Amino acid sequence: MKELMSTEASLKAGLGNIYALAENYPQLKASDTMHNLQEELSTTENKVAFARQAYNDQVLAYNNIQQKFPAALIATSLGHQPAELYEAESEESKKAVKVSFSS
Repeated sequence: MKELMSTEASLKAGLGNIYALAENYPQLKASDTMHNLQEELSTTENKVAFARQAYNDQVLAYNNIQQKFPAALIATSLGHQPAELYEAESEESKKAVKVSFSS
């Protein structure tokens, strides 16, 4: 899980660098392809945020069930451990990367 969180943070940093680089090239900013990329990235980031929340909701439900009697006895005897929530490394990495192609 830690590796996944680290990979997501690296991806967000890389996207931020791409956007910063694109700001320096007016022809690139005006490109329809770049606008489509902006929309796709925004949609993808929203889907990732939704999936993260859905995963965390399921982890909470699993952990709650696992702690109730008699499930707690059975889960412990079978070696089940509480699942770990997926959390972004920082509040900044939870936010969608802002993209602006206006002059």
